Amino acid sequence: MTAQRVWWEAGCGRAFPVPSFRLRVRAWGRGGATARRDFQTRAMATRWWCWRRGCSWRPAVRSPRPGHPGCAGLLGTRAASDTRAQMPYFNLVKTLTSVPSVHSISQFHQRTPAVCCCSQTQSGEKYADPFKLGWRDLKGLYEDIRKELCISTKELKDMSEYYFDGKGKAFRPIIVVLMARACNIHHNNSRDMQANQRSIALIAEMIHTASLVHDDVIDDASSRRGKHTVNKIWGEKKAVLAGDLILSAASIVLARIGNTAVTSILTQVIEDLVRGEFLQLGSKENENERFAHYLEKTFKKTASLIANSCKAVSVLSCPDPVVHEIAYQYGKNIGIAFQLIDDVLDFTSCSDQMGKPTSADLKLGLATGPVLFACQQFPEMNAMIMRRFSLPGDVDRARQYVLQSDGVQQTTYLAQQYCHEAVREIRKLRPSTERDALIQLSESVLTRDK
Repeated sequence: MTAQRVWWEAGCGRAFPVPSFRLRVRAWGRGGATARRDFQTRAMATRWWCWRRGCSWRPAVRSPRPGHPGCAGLLGTRAASDTRAQMPYFNLVKTLTSVPSVHSISQFHQRTPAVCCCSQTQSGEKYADPFKLGWRDLKGLYEDIRKELCISTKELKDMSEYYFDGKGKAFRPIIVVLMARACNIHHNNSRDMQANQRSIALIAEMIHTASLVHDDVIDDASSRRGKHTVNKIWGEKKAVLAGDLILSAASIVLARIGNTAVTSILTQVIEDLVRGEFLQLGSKENENERFAHYLEKTFKKTASLIANSCKAVSVLSCPDPVVHEIAYQYGKNIGIAFQLIDDVLDFTSCSDQMGKPTSADLKLGLATGPVLFACQQFPEMNAMIMRRFSLPGDVDRARQYVLQSDGVQQTTYLAQQYCHEAVREIRKLRPSTERDALIQLSESVLTRDK
């Protein structure tokens, strides 16, 4: 499956009559601000139809429930035979670009087809490896971060540098430098990377790592990236201080940039991280509110950092607010898709691949996308969600339900839609190698296995 094919590039060569009317959609902006954007539904609905024709749909099979043999059957057979059962495309766009409480999970689940298996693009486009391309500007990234953590106390220095060992994916810095170059080329065809833009990449990685240290304390996690966590080695109290120290060092780097707009943008990330953690600590009793709660938490804990970092580098390179919004929307959608796939891998990947225990979210009492989708097929999971999988056997039973439902496929499909939206946004920039690498990155998000 490639990003281009996924992104409605099937090009079936026929025109189909579709409704022609304009839909106003409210899209997220930084700090809760909203931006209004018109969509021409005819063109997008045509692309949607072309994409559907070009895909080979693989319906998910509903397996028997544990202890209930003979309940197998194809999920969505009626939906496949009734075209009205498919979610209208303009509703899907509204779902992806507006505040996530627009639709309930049950509506999305009932009307969304199973994951599609897309073949190679007809155009045969090949894009540069985004990670190889991005590392041109990130050489010495971790050495530079460690220089910012100049601490006289050896123990505190060891703790704060513990995760900056060069073994991380550097996913966020890669996106930041690619976005910076793409925006530079779009604005004035400049091939130069600004030093301040590279500093945003350092800040993004430092904020992310600090949040990992704090999350491990909250979750009482014992492993991260294939090794013991800071809190398990040095204790929870010292781990909290180490995370704070990393954040303070990131703040110093941010202050050196000296741009008030960029400072405001990136400080929003800290607020979102805190609010996201509070959302994760809570839960919703109403089944229809759970999915909106989950997506909002996902945005604040994961996507906000990527979205606002992308916006920050665009502000440094280009005065056009339209470009700032493109960068923000790309980062937001890629960030949400990244976390959705992470939640899928919690059920489908092994501990050795992930570098941390699988089914970790269930053990923490968290209901992620696969669980919430599985709930639609196995309503008995609702009681387990409400008690946060706290009774003996809850985690194992919930995992069985998820794997026997189409929860994994539905969550993967939703991640595809967010990647589609990210690619739609980034294609608005002037063509460049970096822009195309950001398009390719959307495929990497969907196909990663760790």
